[in-house]
Amino acid sequence: MGKKQKTNAVRILEQQKIPFDLIEYELTGDQVDGVTVANKIGYPVFVVYKTLLVTAGTNKYFVCIIPVDNELDLKAVAKTVDEKKVELLHLKDLLPTTGYIRGGCSPIGMKKLFSTIVDASAQGLDYIIVSGGKIGLQVKLAVPDLLQMTKGELAEISKKKSV
Repeated sequence: MGKKQKTNAVRILEQQKIPFDLIEYELTGDQVDGVTVANKIGYPVFVVYKTLLVTAGTNKYFVCIIPVDNELDLKAVAKTVDEKKVELLHLKDLLPTTGYIRGGCSPIGMKKLFSTIVDASAQGLDYIIVSGGKIGLQVKLAVPDLLQMTKGELAEISKKKSV
C-alpha cells in the first residue's frame, strides 16, 4: 500500500499534530466486529475500542467508545448524559449522522462533534485503538489525546457481554 490512507480522522489527527499510529488490516468476509479486528491486528481486546452512537430523540446524539468485547450499558449512558432513556442509533442513520459506515465509524472526524463518553476502563491504559474512519484502518493513540480530540469524558458505560 505504501501511502497513508487519508480519512477524516487521519487528516484531523495530523492537523492537530496528535501522535498516532495507523494500523491497517485486510478484511475477509463481513467480519467487522471488534474482537475479530483485535485478533487481526494482533492487539489484546482490552485496548481495542468500538464506537457506538446512541440517541435520546431528535438531534440528540451521543458517541460511546467501549472495549470491543463489552456491551453498551444503555441505562448507564442515559444516566451519564442526563437523559431518561437512550437507544442505539439505527444502522440506516449512521452514515447520514456521522459520515461513517458500520465497522469504520471513528470517534474522530464525524460530521459534527457530538458529546462523547469513553468507557472508564480506558483510564490508565497507555494507549487506545479506535477506528481510523474506514473498514481496514485503526488508529492507536494516547487516551488523553482521544479525550482532547473528542472533548470526551470518562464514565462507566459498558459491561461484559453475557454469554
